[in-house]
Amino acid sequence: MKEYPKSKLNRVKRGHNRATYDVENINAILDAGFIGYVSYMYKNKAISLPMGYGRKGNKIYLHGSQANRMLLALLEAKEMSLTVTHLDALVLARSGLHHSVNYRSATLFGSTRKLEDTKEKEAALFCVMEQMMKGRWDGIRPMDQEELDRTLVVEMTIETASAKIRDVGVADEPADYDLDVWAGLVPLKQIAEYPIADKGLPQQMEIPKHVLDYYQQNQ
Repeated sequence: MKEYPKSKLNRVKRGHNRATYDVENINAILDAGFIGYVSYMYKNKAISLPMGYGRKGNKIYLHGSQANRMLLALLEAKEMSLTVTHLDALVLARSGLHHSVNYRSATLFGSTRKLEDTKEKEAALFCVMEQMMKGRWDGIRPMDQEELDRTLVVEMTIETASAKIRDVGVADEPADYDLDVWAGLVPLKQIAEYPIADKGLPQQMEIPKHVLDYYQQNQ
């Protein structure tokens, strides 16, 4: 079992019993989604924004315009942090203070670099698209060089990380278990609804297999 090294930066203090530093567990959390929250500094102001990402090995890829202030700030700082969270259930307790949620959350820390090589950029953008929907890349037109030149791609090397996972039931005070109050879990999940074709030619086309596969796998 490979773990990320623990330090003051990534060590979980509060709720440490729910912490994991296992690389495989953290990768599973990352691979279950494609939207993360990126934190950065801009003109001495702390900002956090949602961002699509792709993961391959210990690399995370982000992309945007060449003028994207967040990506430029990450490159200037030469480091970044990214958090990915999945909400799995509402935990309804007998006391308001014991209400909680079940979740899987991973926070990454690492160094950044700008991808300049065309093949590297294409591979990174393929990774981002595959993270969203497997097989989509082969169903769309190729990018041209002008599009690639207008796109800024940032690679993050994960140097350390940690995760917290809560996957248990209600934790009430012992004296409250006999109260006449309903308590329990409300499981939550993100689902895909049936694909809706864009206007024009797609309305006369069959829905591609990779799109239907995604729909069927996310019911």
